Amino acid sequence: MANRHGELLAMLRTLKLPAMAATFPDLALKAAKTGQTHEAFLYDLVQCECVQRDERRIARLLHRSGLPQEKTFATLALDRFPLAIRQQIERLQDGAFVDEAINVIAVGRPGTGKSHLAAALGHTLVVQGQAVRWSTTAQLVQQLLAAKRDLRLPQLLAQLDRFTCLILDDIGYVQHDRDEMEVLFTLLAERYERRSVVITTNLVFSEWTRIFKDPMTTMAAIDRVVHHAVILDLMGLESYRVKEANTYQAHRTTSQTTGPHTVHDEG
Repeated sequence: MANRHGELLAMLRTLKLPAMAATFPDLALKAAKTGQTHEAFLYDLVQCECVQRDERRIARLLHRSGLPQEKTFATLALDRFPLAIRQQIERLQDGAFVDEAINVIAVGRPGTGKSHLAAALGHTLVVQGQAVRWSTTAQLVQQLLAAKRDLRLPQLLAQLDRFTCLILDDIGYVQHDRDEMEVLFTLLAERYERRSVVITTNLVFSEWTRIFKDPMTTMAAIDRVVHHAVILDLMGLESYRVKEANTYQAHRTTSQTTGPHTVHDEG
């Protein structure tokens, strides 16, 4: 019996079934005690392997994604957003937009939560098994530019194509020169109608000439991005950082004003 036990462990490891190898002694004992059928025992054993494989795959996807770990829906104050935006976000969370190669563009002033929202959406996609890549636009553009100089731009674009969703944070934060604009346009054109792009920007579309310089290139870029896209308009929201600062300052002013009176009254 002991030999059979050891052989079974060895065979499971050879077949690369580590979860089954780790759990089968306990599950076999449980099955014997409860009179479980062979089919039910096998189901529990295989389920353990599947669950662990899913967990390992999600961990690998999360590691490769580059997503900020703390920016999830659990830490996002969704009640700050208008009802219409919340409804859009709820629909996006099922991940269907990735399967349909639809883009998402979050437009808003700094501090409105668009980057957090994009990252939270990325985390949700990873849990669903989607390959996601997060990057600031400035960092990714520099990678593309370096690849172009080294004559390996097609290889980098092919690597990025493995990600079903590419998140470009702060596309309008820096003003790109012509070479940078060209590689960014190439990336967007390559993914057009094939792969999803999630973009955050503090620039409305009429200001995208600051990114792509040439009016015709700007129009072509916008056309590719918005043709199949969900637009999250956050321009009307107040910066949560400014709001928190104002709340803190108001609280501090109130404390300074009431403090001496409180001490005086107690005296």
